[in-house]
This record gives sequence, C-alpha cells and structure tokens, in this order.
Amino acid sequence: MNCTVHVRKDGCEIWVGTQVPTLTQAVVAELLGLPKEQVQLHNHLLGGGFGRRLEPDGTLTAVKVAQQVDGPVKVVWSREEDIQHDLYRPYYFDRLSAGLDAQGRPVAWTHRIAGSSVVARYLPPLFKNGYDFDAVEGAAEPPYALENIHVDYVRVEPPGVTTAFWRGVGPTHNIFVVESFIDELAAAAKQDPVAYRKALLGHNPRALAVLTLAAEKAGWGAPMPKGHGRGISVQFAFGSYLSQVAEVEVAQDGSVKVHRIVCAVDCGLPVNPDTIEAQIQGGTLFGLTAALYGNITFRDGRVEQANFDTYQPMRINEAPMVETHIIGSAEAPGGLGEAATAIVTPAVTNAIFAATGKRVRTLPIDPMQLKSST
Repeated sequence: MNCTVHVRKDGCEIWVGTQVPTLTQAVVAELLGLPKEQVQLHNHLLGGGFGRRLEPDGTLTAVKVAQQVDGPVKVVWSREEDIQHDLYRPYYFDRLSAGLDAQGRPVAWTHRIAGSSVVARYLPPLFKNGYDFDAVEGAAEPPYALENIHVDYVRVEPPGVTTAFWRGVGPTHNIFVVESFIDELAAAAKQDPVAYRKALLGHNPRALAVLTLAAEKAGWGAPMPKGHGRGISVQFAFGSYLSQVAEVEVAQDGSVKVHRIVCAVDCGLPVNPDTIEAQIQGGTLFGLTAALYGNITFRDGRVEQANFDTYQPMRINEAPMVETHIIGSAEAPGGLGEAATAIVTPAVTNAIFAATGKRVRTLPIDPMQLKSST
C-alpha cells in the first residue's frame, strides 16, 4: 500500500493506484473540507489490487500525514503494517440439506449462509431487507436443475473486525460450499461425481460442455496411485462458465500436494487466448494459496500473522501444472480475473476425498485432519 500526496491551501494532488478513484476523491475532499474539483487524483496501474484497493483508507492516512508537511509526501506501508491492519475476507458458516429421489437426484435443497455483509458497509443502498447479493452469489442460482431450492442469508458481523471484498468475492465461498455438497450428494447416491453432475446439467449446455471437456482432458476415470485422487467442480460466475479437475496427493502426514489442474473455460467470445490462460493460472494459484494457507488469526485483539513467514503464499516449488482449454463461443464476453480463484478450492477438496475418503468442510485445509492413522 502506497500513496503520494501534496496538500496545499487551494487544493490537493494525489498519486495512487486505486480501484475507486471517484470514491477516493470524494472522501479526501470531505476530509479536507474542499470541493471535489480541487482534489486532483492521478490514478496509476494497481500492481495487484484484488479488492484491497477498493478501500481508500491508505490514501486517507497519507493525506493526514501530508497535512502536517509543506510539500509532497509519499507514504508506504510495510508488509507487516499491511497484513496486520488490513480489511479481511468474511468468515462464513453454512448449513445445507437435501432430499434425494430414488435415482439419487435432489428434489429439495436448503442452504443457509451466515456471515458478515461487506455490501451493507460498502454499498449501503444496495443492502435491502437483510439481503446481500454478494453473500449469496454462486449459491442462490447454481447451474444445476434443482426443482425446489431455498437459500437464505443471516447477517452476523465479527466484533471489531472490518470485512471487505477479496478476489472472487461471494463465489469464492459459495462455489466451495455448493460444489462440495454436490460431491457429497453424488457419494450418497453412489454415483460418479462427473456423471452425477451431467445428469443435473442437461438443461444447461454451456455448463455441461465445460464439465465434459475438463473431465475428458484430465483423463477422468483413469486409475491413480494410492493416496492420489481427482476432484471436479463446475461454476457459473462473473459471466463465464468454468470446470476444473484437480489431481492431488495426500501424504501420510496429511500434507497436500496439488500436481495438476485442468480447466475448461467458456467465457463467451474469447478475445485474447493468452490473457485467458494467464488469468486462469494466476487465479488458480491465488485460490490455492487461500485454500492451503489463507488464515488470519487474532490474539489479544491483534493479528498474529505479520509477513510471509507466518502468512504463507504458495511457493514456486508447490505450484501445479495448470492446463487451460478454451471453448470457442459467440456469446457475450464474460469475466475471468476472479473466476479461477473461486472454482479451484472444491476441485482440490473433492480430490482429497477421492484420495482419502475424508471430507474437507472447513478452510484452510488442515493437514492434521487428513493425517493417516496407519
């Protein structure tokens, strides 16, 4: 986080990379008691925003410092300051239940989501009657044919912790929950996870196509060594259809190694295939880091993590091979910057079940729960 500010009597000039230049200009003008037109903002390339630069707090801090100085001031947060004074992705608790018919298909689906509402804080006019569209995205309208579905949301705010948007927003949590539950229903029906999903996607040709392509390219059904497994996930989010197959290995100590990710994408008209592949690779690794290590904990009111030794990103030697297969389409272009971040986690956790018979229902993945008893 960084920002350069020059506060003068007749105005303010700002150099910053922000996802919300208009909002930033407005809050700075309010802080300084100036008309908005007297606040000039030079917006730079973000260098990675991922939702953090939707918040103007870093700029406001820099402006407050610059008010004390006659001349331009550059404020740079240390990594420790940034990690320990961030705005954090919400923690959610979900409860799902379903009824299956004689063929194992769901005839009733209930999903309750409890957690913080970022929308209520960030966009209050859009939070109406307790409804947060972001908190239920990816859950309220899954791609499957579900005859009777009920999804509700209960707002529960953590005391003293401000929550904010994170790369992938609502679907990063809901796709994990929905795709994990679909996999559990397939297991309860004693059916193959891919075949089970296909039976529920006959009405949705684009979702069915990415599922079929991902499974084919990954060699779904081919035997794997002991301790290895494949898992699959499907999503419609951000205007794009994706399916991923993950190949993982779970060691006796419970550690998880992701060897390969195969992704099929229908993002509408593919404008730049290289960019599509880059977004899938980057989003996948971003999501894997969160699934394996992304944990913020508090002790005595303080964040315990401070740098990359305690908040671990995925290392280069851990990165799996990521294959991207693009379906040609004439549909309107969809988004991809956040899509892979949302879909990768359930593919991995479903693969863990295939390898160990153990379900992962809490994130990040806890190796101790996967540790072999033999």
